[in-house]
This record gives sequence, C-alpha cells and structure tokens, in this order.
Amino acid sequence: MNSDTRETGRLTLPGGRYVHIRALRRGEDSVVRRLFARLGPRTRYLRFHAPTTILVESLLRTLTDVDDFRRFALVAELDEPNSGDAVGLANVAVRDDARAEVGLVVADVWQRRGIGAALALRLLRAAEERGHERFVTHELWDNPALRPLLRRVGDVVSIDICSGVSEITFVRRRSLEERAYERILAAKGGLLV
Repeated sequence: MNSDTRETGRLTLPGGRYVHIRALRRGEDSVVRRLFARLGPRTRYLRFHAPTTILVESLLRTLTDVDDFRRFALVAELDEPNSGDAVGLANVAVRDDARAEVGLVVADVWQRRGIGAALALRLLRAAEERGHERFVTHELWDNPALRPLLRRVGDVVSIDICSGVSEITFVRRRSLEERAYERILAAKGGLLV
C-alpha cells in the first residue's frame, strides 16, 4: 500500500523505499539527464512522441528552463531529497490564458507504484495555486498508462484527435472533501459563515 504525505512530499513505496517529490530548479540538467538515461525506448517514445535515443540540448532546455510560474516541474527522487537519483518528472508549461500543458514520465522499473499519480496530483495542485485550472496533455493512441492515470487525477473536458495523437483537455478531479466544501459554499451563496 502506498502512502502519500502531502506536507513532506514523501511517498512510501512497497518494500519500504521512499520517493521524495520536490520542485525542479532551473538548470538542473544532470538530474534530467540521469532520468532520461533510465527511460526505455518505448517510454521515451510515449513521452516525447518520437523515437529518441539521445537527450538533445533543445529538449533538455525545454525541461529544465523553469521559472516557477509559466514553466515549472516536479521531480521524484529515491530515498533522499536532492539526491539527484530521479525516477520521475512532471512539468507544466502555460500554453495560453485558458490552459497549461502537462507532461509526465516515470522510469520504467519504477512504473505502476503510484509515483506517476503522486507527481500528477502535486503538479496539478501547484498549477492551480498559480492560477491555472485547465490542463492539456497529448497521448499517442497506444499509450496504455495515460488514460487510467487521467481517470484518477482529472475530469476530461474534451478530446481532439489529429494524426494518431489525442489532445486531452481536463481539470483536476476534486477530492470528496473538496467537492463537499464547494457544495457548502455554493449553498451559502459563496460565503462560508
């Protein structure tokens, strides 16, 4: 059973190992390079929509050029925060006034352990704190992991398909507590007394 401690950014994995989730800092090239090296060919293809074997400089810049508002990223690291031992990366880039584009990847041997969902939820909450409420992601038709993850963390608003790539617009799925609180606010005319 996974446990997620929101305050510390720590996820406990089966077997007792930990993953720490933190903000990626501008220019942390080595962290992203090491993560990229852990990705298998299919994972790279599904994340970057191209058969890529090397991390080209332009892609590295796109992933590490974070400014904490229009472009930011979270990294999941094994055992110790700031260890550089990255196993996952989630990033947001503001696309326009209405939507922010989301990307997510987890190293092959660490997939299906809750890391992707933990990264996604934290990333979406962080984006909302910065004023972004609608998100877009791109999915290749043969990506088996994205749809179940999206059902867990988001509510789909629309899907547009072009050349085998689905552009999915969604909002973060609210927890039961958040939905109850929103209903109370709406019933009281937006004022909580």
